[in-house]
Amino acid sequence: MTDGPETFESLRPLLFAIAYRMLASVSDAEDVLQEAYLRYRRAIDDGIAITSLKAYLSTIVTRLALDHAKSAQQRREEYVGVWLPTPLLTDDAPYDPAARAELADSVSMAFLLVLERLNPVERAVFLLHDVFGYGHDEIADIVEVSTANSRQIAARARRRVQAERPRFESSPAERDRLAERFFAAVTDGDVDGLVQMLADDVVLYGDGGGKVPQWKGPIDGADRVSRLFAGMGNQFGEVGVHLDLQRINGQPGALVRDRDGSVVAAWVLEIGHGVVRTIRSVINPDKLQHIGPVADVVAIAARRAGRRW
Repeated sequence: MTDGPETFESLRPLLFAIAYRMLASVSDAEDVLQEAYLRYRRAIDDGIAITSLKAYLSTIVTRLALDHAKSAQQRREEYVGVWLPTPLLTDDAPYDPAARAELADSVSMAFLLVLERLNPVERAVFLLHDVFGYGHDEIADIVEVSTANSRQIAARARRRVQAERPRFESSPAERDRLAERFFAAVTDGDVDGLVQMLADDVVLYGDGGGKVPQWKGPIDGADRVSRLFAGMGNQFGEVGVHLDLQRINGQPGALVRDRDGSVVAAWVLEIGHGVVRTIRSVINPDKLQHIGPVADVVAIAARRAGRRW
């Protein structure tokens, strides 16, 4: 192995970024990185020469993610209710506006859901080339196709992504200001204020994974969504929860936290043309554990009902 500044830890952010975008799951991405590290250590112990650690680890992580993605398709089909990506806190994103905009675009829940419509190989080729800047000769070795085939796969995937990917026309600062007003109106239970900030055809998606109570399907329309959120805001004081504004998957969002700080849910806003167009709520505890302690939703409901379970 050649000496150089690259180490597994220095490459971890890149490797995690690839795995997370491939799988839209923090736990699966971490599993991939753990297995990649074990394979890397075995290679070192066996005396295998590694001329480029970045290329070597990118190959391992991508191939492991491909295997995970194929098995994940079956799990998606068996998933209870609406499936959403695992929320990822991105408040530590680069301060540079261009870098933050690029991150927000490539890690947003809306974008990850578009990627889910590609097959795993298309997803890998598109991400490696268009998001991470790998050359087609490198990608061909990683996914084991010809260079020409890599170019064809990327072009096909790019057409689909460009046709379906979200467009965030508002600046990050404008989105943040609207989000602050939105969450303040939620806390105040202000139905009229919420209606003014919602697109007429706004859609709310909730992911409980069958683990906790959640809406059975999407809820649409400014009137229904505003009344639902205002109602939840009116209950915050009763049940002792509050909003912790965060940047989640590069977009304005908030964590709903219990009185002890444990996480109840993650809410993410998709804003365009000066209004909230989509809201995604993740309350599945399995998808919140990486953020911190997860609240007992049943106990919170019991507090509101005035009972102790």
